[in-house]
Amino acid sequence: MVKKKQALGWIEWLIGWMYVTCELLFQRTKTSHLQNPLELPSLNDLTCIVTGTTSGIGKEIARQLAEAGAHVVMAVRNRKTANELIDQWCSSWAGILLNVEVMELDLLSLDSVVGFANTWNARLEPLHVLINNAGIFSIGETQKFSKDGFEEHLQVNHLAPALLSVLLLPSLIKGSTSRIINVNSVMHYVGFVDTEDMNTVSGKRKYSSLLGYTNSKLAQVMFSSVLHKRAPVESGVNVMCVSPGIVHTNVARDLPRIVQAAYHLIPYFLFSPQEGARSALFAATDPQIPEYCESLKTDEWPFCAFISQGCHPTNPSKEAHSVETSFEVWEKTLEMIGLPSDAVERLIEGKEVRCRYGTGKD
Repeated sequence: MVKKKQALGWIEWLIGWMYVTCELLFQRTKTSHLQNPLELPSLNDLTCIVTGTTSGIGKEIARQLAEAGAHVVMAVRNRKTANELIDQWCSSWAGILLNVEVMELDLLSLDSVVGFANTWNARLEPLHVLINNAGIFSIGETQKFSKDGFEEHLQVNHLAPALLSVLLLPSLIKGSTSRIINVNSVMHYVGFVDTEDMNTVSGKRKYSSLLGYTNSKLAQVMFSSVLHKRAPVESGVNVMCVSPGIVHTNVARDLPRIVQAAYHLIPYFLFSPQEGARSALFAATDPQIPEYCESLKTDEWPFCAFISQGCHPTNPSKEAHSVETSFEVWEKTLEMIGLPSDAVERLIEGKEVRCRYGTGKD
């Protein structure tokens, strides 16, 4: 019997960090062909839900989509801050009203996720783009759990976006051709998912915020790859992950010393939030993306579309290539978020699906 892999080997770990370091050093060179901000087409007929839009990359994504004419739904915890941002954006456009609204969403509560999805689906309106942007990296902090009992990085970065994506499928099908875009991270290259201990409670691995973050981002890629396969071409729903690049934030304290040194010595190479938003905006608006995603389904590719910070297709980590592990992550994730194993198929067929969280709990 083959022994189940327990962690990255040291060579795999080293290769992963070499990749992260190279991305840090050369991301500006790789993206020198891109405009900043990215030029967007008219988006007057597009409805987009974007999570985590009160700061950073998410704020830039929401603002630029709205300024291009899209109907943008800011899915946030802090409604007051979001409404203040909308007022600022409208003022900068000489009082022209942007088509932006705010809806409350707390990713640390799966009840909140279910309530948000039910409220939106009840409108019976099409959804064209879902951008799961919100995420956390609680640098150096001790392990924390949500009220649902899940490690916070895992819930905010993976479980809650996964639940939101599945539950919004009825609206995304109405918006066909539609897109689910998960803002991922180059840091998933040093992640490893133990499907028997996704919540990191067994004691087999010493917890750190870096471990929680990188593993949650890898889990997101793996789940997205299976969702990409489970949504048939006829549904018109396309699933992808994007890398924003390495954006200027205060994350270096939990990184290896060599990466810390690079992070502090060469700030020129780090992206601003506006630059980091380009890959998600490209994935949301480029007309060739649906055809590319469909071609990956046809070719039985092992993972979903992964768009680099340079706005071109690239490959996720070697771990993300494992079809077997990806399906284990899929099954475990559905179990954790309280959905039946056939939830996607039932929703695509227009049938009701019950979740143990929120208004759908038994």
